[in-house]
Amino acid sequence: MKYLLFAAFLAAALLPPPAFSQNPSPKQGSPTRSGNPLFPGWYADPEATIFGKQYWIYPTYSAPYNEQVFMDAFSSSDLVHWTKHPRIIDTANVKWARRAMWAPSIVQKDQRYYLFFGANDVHEGEVGGIGVAVADRPEGPFRDYLGKPLIGSIHNGAQPIDQFAFRDADGQYYLIYGGWSHCNITRLKPDFTGLLPFADGSTFKEITPEHYVEGPFMFRRGGKYYFMWSEGGWGLPDYSVAYAVADSPLGPFQRVGKILQQDLAVATGAGHHSVIQVPGKDEWYIVYHRRPLGDTNRNHRVTCIDKLVFDAQGRIQPVKITTEGVAPQKL
Repeated sequence: MKYLLFAAFLAAALLPPPAFSQNPSPKQGSPTRSGNPLFPGWYADPEATIFGKQYWIYPTYSAPYNEQVFMDAFSSSDLVHWTKHPRIIDTANVKWARRAMWAPSIVQKDQRYYLFFGANDVHEGEVGGIGVAVADRPEGPFRDYLGKPLIGSIHNGAQPIDQFAFRDADGQYYLIYGGWSHCNITRLKPDFTGLLPFADGSTFKEITPEHYVEGPFMFRRGGKYYFMWSEGGWGLPDYSVAYAVADSPLGPFQRVGKILQQDLAVATGAGHHSVIQVPGKDEWYIVYHRRPLGDTNRNHRVTCIDKLVFDAQGRIQPVKITTEGVAPQKL
């Protein structure tokens, strides 16, 4: 009997992680949609990306700062059914981090995966800031890459949080980051072990647009650089996303307008997002967090997805946030 119990336990432990779908059994003849939120649990600041034939989302585990000591990831082949990969990193593998691990950003380079993250909600003179972890697979496990923060000091008034790793068309990687209503851009070394100065000798350039608060994100479309950020208070209903467009990742960026915000019929506090493009197509999605109606707990944030649409002039149209989410999209 003990052997049978052990065998059953071992078999269960070897099963793949569970897959989630908000609409697992649609009505006959109706298309399956992802539903919003995309998966159970309190998750915020989602970074969505594509590795191979899989979509991936790397969010913040939304909880009080002292409980934010790990990160989970989620993968999908169709944007509808999601598999959870628990604890891809935690503070046990980052000796200088003790709490407030948030806002991950990830890139693949030379068959390795580099996860940029914030930790410790750092202030001047404290240990913490933006770190880097590395793994051989997108689901980790990730281990600390440098043994110290990559950026651990305040520059241009920007708290070193909410980092976004951006690869330009020429192969140069940038880190765009910043809280406290200031945003910096800096150049990453090819091996991500440090920063490279710009031609003028500076290492950090401030690119803060009007009304910027935090949560920067950048992508290229039609030869233009779209810079996006979050406005308002992350724990308040007015949290939202605005954008600007420039000819260079360094700007200058003049605010165009707000494109993601609450809908009092659906949810509040919609913000801190990322964007994914279906490879080879002019088809775009915005992945973001929001707060359920009537909930005042600032940590009750859930990850959602909706379509991102451009007009004929390349302007981003206001996003309609939905409970239905999106239809399946295979890669």
